[in-house]
Amino acid sequence: MKEIDYVELYAQKVREDSSLFTQQKRLIEAQLQGSSSLFKKMFSGDFKVKARNYLRGRGLI
Repeated sequence: MKEIDYVELYAQKVREDSSLFTQQKRLIEAQLQGSSSLFKKMFSGDFKVKARNYLRGRGLI
């Protein structure tokens, strides 16, 4: 199946059952909240300096 096929399939399923969209939205919001909490704990204080040091340590910058 191509990527577009999955998008079309999801759109059809959401049209049939709109609760799927609500479930997906809740899942995404929960992931964002978890990530936000994690990063706040990791980089509390001077966020920019700590985030740069972290990324540098991982070889990403």
